[in-house]
Amino acid sequence: MRFIDKRIISQFDYPLIVFIIPLIVLSYHLVSEINETLAQRQLGYFTLAIFLFLGVFFLPLRRNLRIIPFLYWVGVGLLLAVEFIGVTKLGAQRWLQIPGTGMTIQPSELIKPIFLLMIGYLVKNRPPPAEGYNLKDFVYFSIYILIPFVLIAKEPDLGTALILILVGYGILFIIGVNWRIWATILVVLATISPFIYTNLIKDYQKQRIKDFISEEPSYHVQQSIIAIGSGGLTGKASEEATQTQLKFLPIATSDFIFAYLVERHGYVGALLLIVIYIFLILHLLSMNYYFSDDYVVRCFASGIALLVFLNMSVNIFMVIGFAPVVGLPLPLVSYGGSSFINFIVIFAILENLLAFRFMDLYNFERKL
Repeated sequence: MRFIDKRIISQFDYPLIVFIIPLIVLSYHLVSEINETLAQRQLGYFTLAIFLFLGVFFLPLRRNLRIIPFLYWVGVGLLLAVEFIGVTKLGAQRWLQIPGTGMTIQPSELIKPIFLLMIGYLVKNRPPPAEGYNLKDFVYFSIYILIPFVLIAKEPDLGTALILILVGYGILFIIGVNWRIWATILVVLATISPFIYTNLIKDYQKQRIKDFISEEPSYHVQQSIIAIGSGGLTGKASEEATQTQLKFLPIATSDFIFAYLVERHGYVGALLLIVIYIFLILHLLSMNYYFSDDYVVRCFASGIALLVFLNMSVNIFMVIGFAPVVGLPLPLVSYGGSSFINFIVIFAILENLLAFRFMDLYNFERKL
């Protein structure tokens, strides 16, 4: 038993935790300065996340990889249920009511870790050839990527749907697909993009694009840019951050928390945050080198790296007026339970896959 404990401890990925903790501390620091009540709730989310991390970390995932397809289709079933019995909030039908509790769940968040596991499971059972996946393999993987994309986009939640499809195909790009397939996809997308914009994009989504490309940004973005500009190089004291304290900056604790970060800590603070994200992303991508023979770890780690990168970059570009406002939170920093807890669970799954990587070998040696 001691041997098992030492093996788990030695395989645990400590740098991952080192990169995550500063983001959590920063989140509480910023939210508490804006709204103390929300900060107390955020502490509750942090506490719940710790227990969920420990619970997920000790699950026997590697011994039960065969149940991943079942979990994937359960997730798809929940997304289908949203279409028929989903709860509508703020004009979008994205939630399911939990019977007898009055609480709701958002299947589009729940499916993210299952989605990453499913791609890893599929790649593990069908490793890429030396020249990369051919068209038949690409279509096979695409089926599992496109099903949740279509269901989430119909809610409508185009932001989450696009993130998911980019992550799915991004993983395949990292694992290896024949270059001719990517070239063909780019040509097809360039050809049909006018049709997509005219017939598939909803009116409010078109309005966001128009706001983005117009000479004058929307009110939200205008106030965000003012907050960022007022922060200067090193920021200003909390009581002097008037854009946030006087409520000019909208959604300051969640979608536009990066603007408050710059107003409060200046460009230096923003740069330090981005550097932490970059180190986290590079660390996750490096697992493709260190665990080249473990496709489940490679796909899952690459998927997390892409999730963090896409959410971070879209959120920051949105806040500074370089992207349409789509409501994507800043990973592990924005206030809110769903996104934060989901990321913590995803990191717990990765730590589980890493720490228990040699358990099967150990059990085999014990039998001998």
